[in-house]
Amino acid sequence: MQHRSVRDVMTQEVVTAGPDTSFKEIAGLFHRNDITAIPVVDDQRRPIGMVSEADLIRKEAVLPDPEGRTPGRWLDAHDRARAEAETAGGLMTSPAVTARAGWTIPEAARAMDRHKVKRLPVVDEAGRLVGIVSRRDLLQVFLRHDAAIREEIHHDVLGQTLWLAPADVEVRVQDGIVTLTGRLPRRSLVPIAEQLCRAVDGVVAVHQTLDWAEDDTDLRVEHPRAYRAGR
Repeated sequence: MQHRSVRDVMTQEVVTAGPDTSFKEIAGLFHRNDITAIPVVDDQRRPIGMVSEADLIRKEAVLPDPEGRTPGRWLDAHDRARAEAETAGGLMTSPAVTARAGWTIPEAARAMDRHKVKRLPVVDEAGRLVGIVSRRDLLQVFLRHDAAIREEIHHDVLGQTLWLAPADVEVRVQDGIVTLTGRLPRRSLVPIAEQLCRAVDGVVAVHQTLDWAEDDTDLRVEHPRAYRAGR
């Protein structure tokens, strides 16, 4: 099976800022390029942080209101300093959480979920920026046609990997949901087939009612020492 990688879905033309890029320049970059965040890079084009709309809107949150209430009381010292910053170096969230172009889509998704970020700058072996990948980019795999998913499962998973005959298992795919029915040679193959199908790009879920010819999951192998002790 061939899986799409970050390289396949990332944006290669990346709008960036430097540590000295001003607040107003960043707001302009967002507006002109219809984006909501940009990597902040050093002079070697290595990401050192990210600035998002949330970082800019924080400045609005600490402005005085008409009622004269103290603004930004919920901000700690660090966030208040960022709210009062005038350049990308002070506004940014750092360090930047990055990805590699060769990562699989699930690897990038796990990194986003683990670090609670919406996008990842993509870097090469030297740490230099080569692209950026967003949540929306990762979701492209779920736009894959049902027919393509079914063909890959039939040919790659069941045929080439599990060496099953085409008539052994029926595969139906509806809106990315895979349903497997049929009979496998051994019971131990059922969870393997299900797991391999789940790993196919574009699969939302796998349902199966597979039967088996031989139950090989309850075979008891007597330990040689026990055998000798009983002689």
